[in-house]
Amino acid sequence: MAPVVRSARDGAAVALGGVRGAGRYRLVMSATAERDSTRGRLRIESSAKRVRAYLGGELVADTINPVLVWEVPYYPTYYFPAADVRTELLHKEDAFSHSPSRGDGTVYTVKTGGSEAAAGALRYEQSPMPELRDLIRLDWDAMEAWFEEDEEVFTHPRDPYTRVDILPSSRLIRVEIDGVTVAESSSPRILFETGPPVRYYLPKTHVRMDLLELTDVVTHCPYKGQAQSWSVHLPDAVHENLAWCYPTPLPECQKIAGLMAFYDEKVDVFIDGVSQQRPSTKFS
Repeated sequence: MAPVVRSARDGAAVALGGVRGAGRYRLVMSATAERDSTRGRLRIESSAKRVRAYLGGELVADTINPVLVWEVPYYPTYYFPAADVRTELLHKEDAFSHSPSRGDGTVYTVKTGGSEAAAGALRYEQSPMPELRDLIRLDWDAMEAWFEEDEEVFTHPRDPYTRVDILPSSRLIRVEIDGVTVAESSSPRILFETGPPVRYYLPKTHVRMDLLELTDVVTHCPYKGQAQSWSVHLPDAVHENLAWCYPTPLPECQKIAGLMAFYDEKVDVFIDGVSQQRPSTKFS
């Protein structure tokens, strides 16, 4: 999986819609409402992790009984038991969120002494899914910090069913851009992750670093950590943020520390001389 920009999450909690009828309530449609309707009931599981959410430096929620709800197929969302949320920080809005599977949810602004997050919380007290009625959903992006136990987590909650394997290989990997070879290595680390395409991490000494320029774009992956982004400068074009590197990845992914990877969706990859089909993802 390529690193994910924190602000580019797929599953935004709510997006303001139009006025429903002549009443005073605004309709706030879930970004995943249509996908919910095609999947039927959502997958819901309890977790044993301690999970905390902060806004403006203040604790908003702290639970050892979080609930994982798969609103999108790729990763879950955390829901908190209402008793574990500082509900005095929640201020009801004249809006609601509709989901075909979850029903109508009440929208709240979350206010702390130093910050305010509009539509930062949702509660489905009349949900057709009984498991959700006593829970509160905090929008991931609206909160400033999330912790699983004592480790800060970025981008989205970790999926307990996602596996990341990093294996050394002797296969010859060649990366070309516009016909120019920018990397070639017979000692790659190949990263296999549940769902996303295979990624090839190459030593910098096997990459044309003279063609690459470090940018100020920093991305995050909940499984691998924080990554730097690099643009590729060729005689006829500049390919922005086409490669990335994890200088200090999370302990589970130390095998890719300091190695370079490219968006295979945008470059030509050859394995042992055989051209590979470009994967089709949101990065294509």
